[in-house]
Amino acid sequence: MRFSIATAYLDPSELAPIARLADELGYHAMALADHVVNLETLDTKYPYTADGARRWAPFTPWVDPWVSIGALAAVTERLHFFTNIYVLPMRDPFTVAKTVATASVLSGGRVAMGVGMGWCEEEFDLLGERFRRRGARADEMLDLLAALWSGQWTEHHGEFYDVPRLEMTPAPAEPVPVYVGGMSDAALRRAARHDGWISDLISTPQALEFRTRIDEERERLGRSDRPFSMIVSLNDAIAVDDFRRAEDAGVTDNLTMPWAFYGGFDLPLAAKLDGMRRFVDDVVDAYLVGRVIPRADPDC
Repeated sequence: MRFSIATAYLDPSELAPIARLADELGYHAMALADHVVNLETLDTKYPYTADGARRWAPFTPWVDPWVSIGALAAVTERLHFFTNIYVLPMRDPFTVAKTVATASVLSGGRVAMGVGMGWCEEEFDLLGERFRRRGARADEMLDLLAALWSGQWTEHHGEFYDVPRLEMTPAPAEPVPVYVGGMSDAALRRAARHDGWISDLISTPQALEFRTRIDEERERLGRSDRPFSMIVSLNDAIAVDDFRRAEDAGVTDNLTMPWAFYGGFDLPLAAKLDGMRRFVDDVVDAYLVGRVIPRADPDC
């Protein structure tokens, strides 16, 4: 299992120091969250809480994930980055293709794209994209993105996009891994067609259940022999043996805020950095004794 750092809701000034230390300590990746705006009132209910209320307070910072990844890649050497998650169908495919390809090229291939279908219809409306059939449109976008990242002349004629022969340069040196977030049946099927799945906060038994369902779909698609990353935020892993049980359940990557184990989430930057060091000493180094980190994906 690899260990990565979640950064949702952090003060933007903390991102670079956390990235530099994560790079130094050997963490695998940082994850960047995505929203463009936070509307004061919504008719759409947030799907990941029982009462539909959002998990964050007004004026919580939401940095642009790809601008942030570009800046953080410039101050690190080995650390990887992925979005958790990027609301793909809220954008146009050409801007996404150019942005992600540029980040991949400038970082030396240290990026992956975690995508979701989005839940906030009002945010789609503001950005001028249709909320209806966003899943079908995103599926076509992903096909188009792969073609645009190929480094070759390409054209595309689909239901939502009709693209004449063109090329987009620079192209990533290697395919950009695509991870899919979401807990629905449709999200799991979509993840099985791509390179990985990103969970919400779940338990190890739930992770095993999700892994089984995804692997059944991957087998049906003839993709069982391909690398697959299962990136999970665990609500029941504290000790080293807990993380080993999660790996046995099929989890390849643990996404966490390591400082939360040593005083909670809302800590000063110095305490966050100290928590990152302590987590490596207490968990990561002990976990690695006698273990081999699975190479779930050769690039990210």
